[in-house]
Amino acid sequence: MAFSSGGRTRSSLAEINITPLVDVVLVLLLIFMLTAPVLQSGIEVAVPQTRTVNQLTDERTVVTIDHEQRVYLQDKPVNLAELPSLLRSKGDPSKKVIYLRADQKVPFGAFASVMDAVKQAGITNISIVTRPIEK
Repeated sequence: MAFSSGGRTRSSLAEINITPLVDVVLVLLLIFMLTAPVLQSGIEVAVPQTRTVNQLTDERTVVTIDHEQRVYLQDKPVNLAELPSLLRSKGDPSKKVIYLRADQKVPFGAFASVMDAVKQAGITNISIVTRPIEK
């Protein structure tokens, strides 16, 4: 489409206005930043606090014991007797790392039973999940 003004012909500029695009992208980024921590784990557990805490960055196999001593494997409830066979079915036990999350109110006997079930699966690399001490 051409315009004429005073004997000169000008063509219209077809530029994309990126301001609305930037607004939408920033809103989506904000939504993902706010919802990502919520999606991390579905089971509410008050893990104990320690001075040394390593941050987990990649997806790992997590066994959780809640305050009512129910056992979960990757957020799915499991029977303690079936836990060793479920862990064996997920790959080579000698190369597997298990993260054990337990509520701080869980008695040591229940914690030891779950650790024993994990060791029955042939997994010896067990890390206990804690949170840093708040200052």
